[in-house]
Amino acid sequence: MRPFTLNYAVPRGIPAVVTPYRFDTSRQLNVLPDGRPAVSDRALLHAAGTTTSTAGSQTHFDD
Repeated sequence: MRPFTLNYAVPRGIPAVVTPYRFDTSRQLNVLPDGRPAVSDRALLHAAGTTTSTAGSQTHFDD
């Protein structure tokens, strides 16, 4: 028997997340689909808070 409260306390699934930028290995930075650096998009920075890549060291923000 499943307690009634678990129907509301447990998420039903992981929502799909689309990252509007990708890591460009040749330039070593995150870029938007049009090729501009991701840090130049103020709306993206406001929504995401950061565009830090996980391609480099996990301990440094500026990789």
